[in-house]
Amino acid sequence: MTIQAFFAALLALFTALWGNITAFCTNLVNDYVFSVDAAQLGEVLPNVKSNLNRFGGRFPEDPVINDEYDPYEFIEYIQLMECSGGNAGRDLFREPDNFDVTNDYDFGPLLASCRGVLKTGAKPLLKLGNVPAKLSRNALAAAGADTGAFSVNIYPPDDYHEYYNYIKAIAQALVEEFGLDEVRSWRFGVMTEYENIDWFRAVSGDPQETAEAYCQLYDFTVQALIDVLGEDVFVGAHSMTCSEGLWDEEVFIRHCGTGTNYATGKTGSRICYLSASYYERKPGETGGTKTIPEIMKTLRGTAESVGLTDLIYGVDEGRILCGLRAGKISDELYSRTVGYTYQAAFDARLVKQMFDSGMDYFSSWEYCAEPENHGNPLIGYFVARHAARFAGARQAAVKTVIKGGIPKADVNVAAAFDEETGTLRLMAYNYKNKPDYKAEAEVAIKVNAPQLADGKATVTLYRIDDDCNWFDEWDAERVSLGVTDDKFAWSPDDGCPNWADEQARQTFLSLQEKYAGYCKLEPVTSTVKVKNGSFTLDVTLAPHAVAFIDVTSAG
Repeated sequence: MTIQAFFAALLALFTALWGNITAFCTNLVNDYVFSVDAAQLGEVLPNVKSNLNRFGGRFPEDPVINDEYDPYEFIEYIQLMECSGGNAGRDLFREPDNFDVTNDYDFGPLLASCRGVLKTGAKPLLKLGNVPAKLSRNALAAAGADTGAFSVNIYPPDDYHEYYNYIKAIAQALVEEFGLDEVRSWRFGVMTEYENIDWFRAVSGDPQETAEAYCQLYDFTVQALIDVLGEDVFVGAHSMTCSEGLWDEEVFIRHCGTGTNYATGKTGSRICYLSASYYERKPGETGGTKTIPEIMKTLRGTAESVGLTDLIYGVDEGRILCGLRAGKISDELYSRTVGYTYQAAFDARLVKQMFDSGMDYFSSWEYCAEPENHGNPLIGYFVARHAARFAGARQAAVKTVIKGGIPKADVNVAAAFDEETGTLRLMAYNYKNKPDYKAEAEVAIKVNAPQLADGKATVTLYRIDDDCNWFDEWDAERVSLGVTDDKFAWSPDDGCPNWADEQARQTFLSLQEKYAGYCKLEPVTSTVKVKNGSFTLDVTLAPHAVAFIDVTSAG
C-alpha cells in the first residue's frame, strides 16, 4: 500500500466514525431525523381531500355552511351515493310501489340535492346504478325480495333497455335544470362497491353471472349518459378492493379495456376513474385489509395491463369501521372516525401514503359534530384542510436519516414545494396503532431548499393535537350529564354520534358553543436562518399529533 492510499483509507475511516458519532449525538436530542431535498421535485400533488360522501343519495337543498370551519372550502366533489334508487325512499318515481307503470319519473329529490351541492361551491358526483325495485320486478320475485344488508334492491334490471331509458331520462332532467355545460363538468359513478354481495348480485348469486350482470349494468348506464352528455362524460366505478368481494374486480377492469361492450357491441367501455374502499376494523387492530399502496397496485396494475391509462384513482369511502366502545345497538362509527386525537395521526399517515403511491383522493364521510356541517369540527377536519393546501405543489424527496426507537411507531414527514407561492410545505406526524399511545417524538427536519433566499425565512407552524380537539373534554364530562354509552345507537367514540336518545343529543348540541373554545387551531410564527438553501427545523410531536409547517422567504 502506498502512503497516499494509506492516508486515504485513514481519512475514509475517520469520516465514517465521525458520521456515526454525529448521528449518535443527534439521536440523544432527536428521536427521528429526516432529510428533505426540495432540489429534487417530483409530481404535482393533487387535492387528496377533494371528495365528501353523502349516504342515501340526498343532500339538503339549502345547506348550512359554517364560515369558520367550512369543509366545502377544500371539497370539490360531493358524492351522492345510491342517488338513482334502490328502495321506495330513493326510487325516482311518483309511485315507486306501482309495478304496472315504469315511466312515472319524479326527479325532483335528485334535482334539489344537486342544487344544494352547487351552493357549497362543489360539484356533484352522482353514484348511479342501484336499480329501482319496479325495474327488477321479475328478479325480485325470483329471489324472494331479498334486500341485502343495506335495504336496497340488489338485483339487476329485468330489461336493460328499460333501465337505460331511466338513466337517460335522469341525465336529460339534469340538463334541463342545470344546462349541458354545467352537467358535463360533473362526475358520475356506477354503484357502490360493485363486487360486494350486499350491494349487487345476480339472482343465482353465482360470481361469474354477477360479474357479467354488473358489466351489463355499467355499459348501459354509461351509454345512457353518453347519449345525453356526449363522449367526454366523466364516469367510473367503485369497488371494495381492500377486502375480497363475491367476484374479482379485475374482471370488470379488464372488461372496460378489452371486453365487448354490452350496450354498443364495440370493444371496451368508457372509464375515467377507479376507486376502492379502505377500512381498518378499529383502533389497535391490524391486518385483514389491503393498504393504500396495495390497493393502488391492484387497480392501476390491472388497468394499465389492458391499456387503460391516465385514469384517476381514489378511495370513495372508509377510514375506521368500529370504535372501542359500543352504543346501544352497535360499535360502528357513524362518521367512520374516532373523536380522539388518534384520528389526526391516522389521517396524516393516509395522506403520506396517498402522496407516495400516486392516489388522487380519499372521500370522507363527515368533518363536523353533526351531519350537514352543524357543530364543531372533528379533529380530522384540520388535517384535511391543511393536506388540501399541498394541492398544486410538487412533491419533494424525503429520506429518513435516523429512525427513532419507539417500537412499532410510524413517525414520518411529507414535503412539497409550491412554486407559485414560493412555499415549502411540510407535514410531520407521530402515529402508533394504539389508542393509549404515550410517547412524544422529537423530530429534526434537515432541509435543502435552494428556492429559498439566504437570510431569515418565515416559519408558520400548525400543531394538531389535544389542544385543538374538543372531544376529550366532552368525553370526560358526558357521563356526569347523563349521557352514558347506552344513549348512543352506535359507538360513543365518534365525534359525530349516531344517537339512540334525543335528550342526550340535545345535551350534546347545547354544549357545542362551549366546546368551540377548545377547537381553535392557532398558528405559531417564527423565523429560521437559511444558508445556501439549508436549515433545520425541530418539532416536538405529542402522541398522535400532527404538525403542518409552511416556510417562505422573509419579505
